[in-house]
Amino acid sequence: MTLPLPPASLLFSPVSVGPLTLHNRVWLPAMVTWLGTDAGDITDHVLSRYVRYARGGAGMIVVEAMGIRDVASGPLLRIGHDRYIPGLRRLADAVHGAGEAKVIPQIIDFLKIGRRDPARALARLEARYPGCSKWPEEVLSERLTTREYRDYAYGYRQDIEDLSIEEVRALPGHFASAARRARLAGFDGVELHFAHAYTMASFLSATNHRPDEYGGSAANRVRLAVEVVKAVRAEVGTDFCVGCRILGSDDVYGGSTLEDSRHHATALAKAGVDFISVSRGGRFEDAKRPTVGEAAYPYTGHSGLMCMPTRDFPDGPNLFLPSAIRRALRATGLSTPVVGAGKINTYAVAEGALQSGSLDLVGMARGLLADPDWPKKVLAGQEEEIRRCKYTNVCESLDRAHLPVRCQLWMKRPDGGMHPPG
Repeated sequence: MTLPLPPASLLFSPVSVGPLTLHNRVWLPAMVTWLGTDAGDITDHVLSRYVRYARGGAGMIVVEAMGIRDVASGPLLRIGHDRYIPGLRRLADAVHGAGEAKVIPQIIDFLKIGRRDPARALARLEARYPGCSKWPEEVLSERLTTREYRDYAYGYRQDIEDLSIEEVRALPGHFASAARRARLAGFDGVELHFAHAYTMASFLSATNHRPDEYGGSAANRVRLAVEVVKAVRAEVGTDFCVGCRILGSDDVYGGSTLEDSRHHATALAKAGVDFISVSRGGRFEDAKRPTVGEAAYPYTGHSGLMCMPTRDFPDGPNLFLPSAIRRALRATGLSTPVVGAGKINTYAVAEGALQSGSLDLVGMARGLLADPDWPKKVLAGQEEEIRRCKYTNVCESLDRAHLPVRCQLWMKRPDGGMHPPG
């Protein structure tokens, strides 16, 4: 395929996403920075990070996941109370003032998780299994229930099956309230986080075995996500962009397949989302056992590798997922734009994916972290000057440790909030 020069490309042409018009199709997916305060507030370091992306020329900037409930969650950003609106407004205004990019927060709900503490877990089980604290590992795995052994070996983790029906039915309201705050803060829309290891993805997953109307069949599993979309839309109206991120595949045993995701995407598009961003994997089910004192991290197993493919993979290894989902939408007469991502870091791969109809917008997370000026350099014909991501996932290892996320290619600076020069 002969590709046009960047100025005449699809990549650098405008595109409509619901009520928004993006000046190009370079899409920055959400990446946690760990630059907020322990109370979940915006800091100057958060501002400088996203302003730097805006100056680089991306069409859409999706701000890292923000918790929708007013619960302690470390330096993860939050949007679960009106007191966060002033700080969020500072962020939206700063990004809008730095370039043409549109900016939306990713809003998320997550379940409780504890650090691995085998001694404490066994102490709790002593009444039911006298002497269990002295049993060898193989005996524990045989005598404990699957859930008991998991909580002993990996640390406590709440499941969606633990949620009462009242807790489930409260979730659409939490998302709607967060979206209202995003609108009041001046953002251009919201991305509903329905992917990876978190609450909503767990409802969508084929691993969801709830016995009520929110589990089991594909229609039941997508029910809550559709209710969230409808509640959010009712809260913010039709002139505010509302999209979602879903998994094209769980990549865990017994998890959702691409066919499940095609079904879910179609249902969500019919419910009124303005875009569907497709990711992959990143699940707890195949995570490695954490060390004592640490919590399980959902990007350490096979599904995590599929989510963030390393240098051992070819370019664009996950493109088949948005491509299949996009075909399913178009076959149903739906024109909802689809975002694809996963080791896309050259103009040839990005433009080729657009020209082939694999996606409508090009998600580029690690590539833009390495060089926020990627769009400007490509458009100017200076692709050889791009600081290329090495896909060794140093940034991911910092995320795992809850340290300020930065790229190994940046010049060394004492402040994790700084960006590369230029």
